[in-house]
Amino acid sequence: MKTRLSLAFGIALLAAALAHAADVPSVKQRPVDTPHNILFVGNSYFYYNDSLHNHLRRMVDAAGIATEKQLHYKSATIGGAPLSEHDVKGLLVPGRLGKKPFEIVILQGNSGAALSEARRKSFHDKVVEFNADIVKAGAKTALYMTHAYVTPNKNASPDMIRKVEDMYVSVGNEAGAYVIPVGLAFEEAYRQRPGIVLHKTYDGSHPDLIGTYLAACVVYASLYGKSPVGNTYDYYGKVDKDTAAFLQRVAEQTVRRFFGR
Repeated sequence: MKTRLSLAFGIALLAAALAHAADVPSVKQRPVDTPHNILFVGNSYFYYNDSLHNHLRRMVDAAGIATEKQLHYKSATIGGAPLSEHDVKGLLVPGRLGKKPFEIVILQGNSGAALSEARRKSFHDKVVEFNADIVKAGAKTALYMTHAYVTPNKNASPDMIRKVEDMYVSVGNEAGAYVIPVGLAFEEAYRQRPGIVLHKTYDGSHPDLIGTYLAACVVYASLYGKSPVGNTYDYYGKVDKDTAAFLQRVAEQTVRRFFGR
């Protein structure tokens, strides 16, 4: 009886270790040292609030890494779209979206992709398919981990971010893609400042302006390997100094913790 209990305990420990290991990103090296040519593929989470790629471009410029004119960012978005509705292979045809080939392609799935097995499978299959196309085009794949819903969204739940995190990390590990932990930064910001509002209050899904600003800080820290703390970009004064400083710190903490696992 004691042997059986010991065996069962050992199996439980192994299962727990494997479950924890699934949360560890296997790709920790930045895809490109200083990327200038990036394609964003996603939906409204990218284009809300003057578009994520515009905020990132200005942040990179403010840091003195490259000027806005030197940065070739393109954003291909379809409202409410899962990855299956995108033609990534077509977007990568040389010359279609500019003369310079992309160095990184960032894929963002539908916000509810982690909430059902069918949508998880679709996300997985498309990441694997698109990653092959991206690699063939000479670029690297990054996955933009979305944030969880909050109230009043009917699908908001305390464990949603764990489902999102597991999906992005597990698929990223399988495909050899670099995961950008935006969703974890939202979680951390709410933990540190419960009263902050990162989502649109009418749906609890889409990012508000400072949510997009936080996301840009996380993408910046993840792709460029630089701390966003102290960056002077504040969307022309629309993000107050205290909030900007707080979100920059959260982004730095989240990225360091995620890749230090």
